[in-house]
Amino acid sequence: MTHDVVVTLAVLGVAGQVLAALLLLVGVGWLLGLRGMGEALRRTLEGYELWLVFLVAAVATGGSLFFSEIAGFVPCELCWFQRICMYPLSIVTLAALANERRIARYLLPLPLVGAGVSVYHLLVENGVVGQTKTCLISAPGGCATKWIEEFGYVTIPVLALTGFALCFAFLLLAAAPPVSRATVSGP
Repeated sequence: MTHDVVVTLAVLGVAGQVLAALLLLVGVGWLLGLRGMGEALRRTLEGYELWLVFLVAAVATGGSLFFSEIAGFVPCELCWFQRICMYPLSIVTLAALANERRIARYLLPLPLVGAGVSVYHLLVENGVVGQTKTCLISAPGGCATKWIEEFGYVTIPVLALTGFALCFAFLLLAAAPPVSRATVSGP
């Protein structure tokens, strides 16, 4: 059962990476002046951005709890820092219930910091950066332990980075002025 859940989470991670890549392409197009796809995306997602952040953060939170509490993977020091950035997103984005979009701009630092920790964790995990003593004593094998490795590259920090990228993109969309007001021109 554990392996089936790990594969399912890895498949969700790959799907999230495809979605994040598409969002990045739309964002680059927007910066280059190609606004059509960006406007269509904003109109389609308007009002649902915080719900999408909640969904991504809740799956990431549930996945991390599965890894530690059911699969028995001991979270390392860097995993805890990533959890510190992800867990509040799954609670605070419930502001979507009140349609309170203004909260998005205050939440933007959480996925940014979390993504930074995830990138650093990937560097440690792949031997590019050495482990600290804290890493070595925080979990068996330290922060370089690859508890999972699906499809040749999907590890826990990869999943976390994917979640943070999606949360950041959806929060950025939620923080932008609503399309209806942003695109209405005067007489």
